[in-house]
Amino acid sequence: MKYFKRQRESDLHTWKTSIHRKPLLIRGARQVGKTAIVRMFSKQFRFYIEINFEKDKNAHHIFEGKNLDPTSLCEQISALYGIPVIPGQTLLFFDEVQSCLPAISSLRFFYEAKPDLHLIAAGSLLEFALKELPSFGVGRISSMFLYPFSFEEFLVAANAEILSEAIRQADPDHPLNSALHEKAIEYYKKFLILGGMPAIVSAYISGDSDILSSQTHLDDLINSYEDDFAKYKKRFPSSSVREVFRSVAYQNGKKFVYEKASDKINRLQIKNALELLIMSGLIIPVTHTSGNGIPLGAEVNLMKRKYLILDSGILQRLLGLKLSDILLESNFELINKGAIAEMAVGLELLKSGSYSQRQELYYWQREARNSQAEVDYLIQKNDKIIPVEVKSGTKGSMQSLFIFLEEKKLEKGIRTSLENFASYQKIDVIPAYAISNLFKK
Repeated sequence: MKYFKRQRESDLHTWKTSIHRKPLLIRGARQVGKTAIVRMFSKQFRFYIEINFEKDKNAHHIFEGKNLDPTSLCEQISALYGIPVIPGQTLLFFDEVQSCLPAISSLRFFYEAKPDLHLIAAGSLLEFALKELPSFGVGRISSMFLYPFSFEEFLVAANAEILSEAIRQADPDHPLNSALHEKAIEYYKKFLILGGMPAIVSAYISGDSDILSSQTHLDDLINSYEDDFAKYKKRFPSSSVREVFRSVAYQNGKKFVYEKASDKINRLQIKNALELLIMSGLIIPVTHTSGNGIPLGAEVNLMKRKYLILDSGILQRLLGLKLSDILLESNFELINKGAIAEMAVGLELLKSGSYSQRQELYYWQREARNSQAEVDYLIQKNDKIIPVEVKSGTKGSMQSLFIFLEEKKLEKGIRTSLENFASYQKIDVIPAYAISNLFKK
């Protein structure tokens, strides 16, 4: 699989040169490119040791004793792989580290005993292992959260860097010219269909698959994820997790209703399945907040949640959407079947946040009699709350946004659709393909 540049590469460089560097734990769902980005990063070092704890059972013996002293561990690792471990010159990578809990526990000792050594760990289903070690490295380990390709990364992979830069520079006062805007929409439609999973993007951009054959690859990816359900919790039926996972897709864009999820398992089991899917990174919660002030998480209602599927390509396959509705239609309502664009906007907001913190997504809803209103996303930028509504119509359709601005006494709101950049009264229009600009300007 051909590697394409990721935005997190610059964050890895920042970590590499930091004088307060700690061992780094790369976290994210399976197959989002954790191993690939580390291997690319390793080219900046003279020596590189990659320990895959799933494949190399001999490596387990190094960590199974009572002694987790980093000096002793490094000596044994160097002897096993025949590569020197030299602080400042060697990158040491623990891959699939969830398969060796003592290796995870050892990370905190490296911070104290070998602060100059560059050590990265990653793994699939890592959050399940970390739950067994709740205090494994508080204050001694840094985290980096990795997601599928963002739209900007997709453009760079597609050799459309000039278009990507033009989008970055545009704003409501300086919209894209119509030709570039239409070009961006064309790419964005493909991105909604393909999604951002590295293997899918790489095969398509490299010419190894077209959009149609990519659908088969997406099906294979979904099957592999669902096969993993059996690993989540041995006593929890994988069929129940699968049923809840599919229900999240069918209820996409709406408040999740437990009664619609299954008629075979009870509410507690559905709740447990949702928690397992969140831990796996396959679904992302969007939680209701009052939106009265910051932090947005201070006044949330955990009983009111939407859930996003990790990737738009996976969602459209689960929903069985017609590709022609997305590729050929100019009507955003048709393109947004299954709320796929609404979900993609939320994922872009997630990917645009800080790499070192787990990002949370929020929405607002008022259910007053004869006056219902809902804003798709609320984001915090510095000390301000910015409401974001995913819409397809004209400014007359922004009633919920105006209600929220009036109630909360806010100055500015965002509408995102396939329109070009523009402004209407207190509303800035930002195209869905450029929603990440909110964090760049």
